Amino acid sequence: MNRWANIMSIKLSVLDQSMARSADEVGAALNETLIMAQWCEALGYDRFWVSEHHAFPNVAGSAPEVLLAALGAQTHRIRLGAGGIMLPHYSPYKVAEAFSLLANLYPERIDLGIGRAPGADMATAMALATDGRPKFEAFPQLVEKLSEYLWQEQTQPLVSPKVPANLPLWMLGSSPDSAALAAARGLPYNLAAFINPQAQPEYIQYYKRHFKGSQLRSEPYSILTIGVFCADDQAQAESLAHAFDVNFYRFISGTSQGVFLSPEEAQVFPVSPQLAAFIESRSRLRAVGTPEKVKETILHLVDEFKVDEIMAVSNMYHLKDRQRSFELLKAAFSC
Repeated sequence: MNRWANIMSIKLSVLDQSMARSADEVGAALNETLIMAQWCEALGYDRFWVSEHHAFPNVAGSAPEVLLAALGAQTHRIRLGAGGIMLPHYSPYKVAEAFSLLANLYPERIDLGIGRAPGADMATAMALATDGRPKFEAFPQLVEKLSEYLWQEQTQPLVSPKVPANLPLWMLGSSPDSAALAAARGLPYNLAAFINPQAQPEYIQYYKRHFKGSQLRSEPYSILTIGVFCADDQAQAESLAHAFDVNFYRFISGTSQGVFLSPEEAQVFPVSPQLAAFIESRSRLRAVGTPEKVKETILHLVDEFKVDEIMAVSNMYHLKDRQRSFELLKAAFSC
């Protein structure tokens, strides 16, 4: 018997970060996110989530709740979610109302994912806070308050419109702390291995072992989010992954000047020792290659982490490459 037979039916989902090729192309990036949502729905993916980032010229997705409203109008079946709302910036009541509205607009299709990270530099985090004081240390209390607004009908003030009973709240994170909080609150958990490529299976093990059933879930449920670069041949996939790594390194080191390099430009970009070390550090928890190779890698990760679902993020320069990557990935798990 195929050793992977019991995990071949793993659910596959998508995270889209609305990356723009330059600061002047954010409109095109948002339009491509709409196209990708329709594309992934047609391919049969389970979820399509969008992220929250601020003050990054190349990242268009600063308000997931706004983008989700547009995505809902352009799709019909696929679940849509925030991956995620950075809760320390906001009033839990406002978040509850925004997502209750979305869940009433698109019944049984909205996921509310929340995280603690700033999604920005600290100066921007201070600007987002109404009093200039980001509330990262109060994250557990903010989660508790948001849960009350979502699930306890007698909580004052009442959330308007009324929250649908099936609006799920997800804990997002990349550390043991987020796993512990998800377990304590009885929330489904999404481990962002694409953010922390050093994430360990022990995070999921702890989450499952300490999970306390809640009004939302009686059993734990986990997603592993990884970078996926799937192409028709290995060399092309590696070129696409390399281009992302080069662009991401330039981005976080402040040397990109708001412009991403094409795969062709990235291939001739000088690889310094620092860049080489950066690329190596990110290679562990990702799937790169042909459909067969990517499938094998994902099955190993599912087996290692014991998760219920894989969420793929494929930040590629060209829309056609992203579309092909998700097409090949889905086909690999459909046979």
